[in-house]
Amino acid sequence: MHLTVLAVPECPNAPLLEERLAAALEGRDGVSVSREVIFTDGEAARWGMHGSPTLLIDGTDPFAGPGQPASMSCRLYRDDDGRACGAPSVSQLRHAVEQAWVTAHSEAHGTTGGAGSGPRGGR
Repeated sequence: MHLTVLAVPECPNAPLLEERLAAALEGRDGVSVSREVIFTDGEAARWGMHGSPTLLIDGTDPFAGPGQPASMSCRLYRDDDGRACGAPSVSQLRHAVEQAWVTAHSEAHGTTGGAGSGPRGGR
């Protein structure tokens, strides 16, 4: 699993995201993290950045709403209590990573994740 932190230059919330991400990943093997600085609207669109900072898990933003456009703007998240914050909480990050891991492993093993489900055909 690969995680990418996207941020505009000198984003004040990127260090907060990286700090919380490190705490969320503590003790978890098999995860790599990279950072990309985004300078233009075109780069934001290519990378799928929905505001700065954005976290991608295997290329997907788990916190983006459906149809959310690419953006270089400052991004706000809602914490566990619904307050606006510059980065997801540690628990939200753990949940997103766990969900991505479950999805990736069920797809890799050809299962849908349901009890008793077998391999899917057509792959």
